[in-house]
Amino acid sequence: MSGVEVLRYAAFTDDPDGGNPAGIVLDASELEDAEMQRIATEVDFAETAFVTGRHGDARVLRFFSPIAEVPFCGHATIATAVVIAEHEGPGRVRFDTPVGEIVIDTSDDGTGPRAAFTSVDTELAHFPEFVLDALLELIAVDRTQLDERYPPRLAFAGNWHPVIVISEPAVFDAFRFDPGAVRAFMDAQGWPATITVLHRTMDGADGVMRFEARNLFPVGRITEDPATGSAAAAVGGYLRGLGAVRPPQRVRIEQGRHVGRPGELVIDIPVHGGIVVSGRAVPMR
Repeated sequence: MSGVEVLRYAAFTDDPDGGNPAGIVLDASELEDAEMQRIATEVDFAETAFVTGRHGDARVLRFFSPIAEVPFCGHATIATAVVIAEHEGPGRVRFDTPVGEIVIDTSDDGTGPRAAFTSVDTELAHFPEFVLDALLELIAVDRTQLDERYPPRLAFAGNWHPVIVISEPAVFDAFRFDPGAVRAFMDAQGWPATITVLHRTMDGADGVMRFEARNLFPVGRITEDPATGSAAAAVGGYLRGLGAVRPPQRVRIEQGRHVGRPGELVIDIPVHGGIVVSGRAVPMR
């Protein structure tokens, strides 16, 4: 990575040891695809974001996991916007991404920048039954252990995410999986991002609906993603598509406890259009 500055930030947290690590290259205009892939592999975070130039008022932003380019990455988008806000001050940032233009609003209440992105519009689809059965077998979860209020679906907000909701916290905490088998299964289905497994938790004192998430993402040494912005957006579209919320509504998602990097994602679900996902990002130690 000689000559290329790679910033390392933790997204969806104000703790450098929490949230989801992201690599950020603010000037990748001279890098070829193979070089960006090599850097992402060496950084070895779930994703590294590369600002490769400008398209009108928008910065062109691409995302690479350690093994391949991915269409969109929410946590790296948030982290990149926070870095830009630190350099240029809070305001609106536009990113031209492989899934379309993403608008980020950054603000600072005196405790550091916070960023919010609005996803592309959402879609919802049913699982083929044999695909759902195979997925549940991979994580050793029975259909009877799913939450009847939230049936399994495929949800899209830039990436397609399978969404499964487990009813009992003990089952949610205890399920295990073989990373290699899950990776092969995801590749066979053409799922570029994470498998999202949720548990509905108690609402907070503020009355906001809450979930805890585990996002399966076997790449390199990673098995579960600590905080997944694109999946949070997909969950917002999932809840709206099911009629499980009354928009406009806010939902909080806790994630990362199972991999020792706890964080929180806030999603705001409008009546129509993209889902707003917000959070902090801080430099890693």
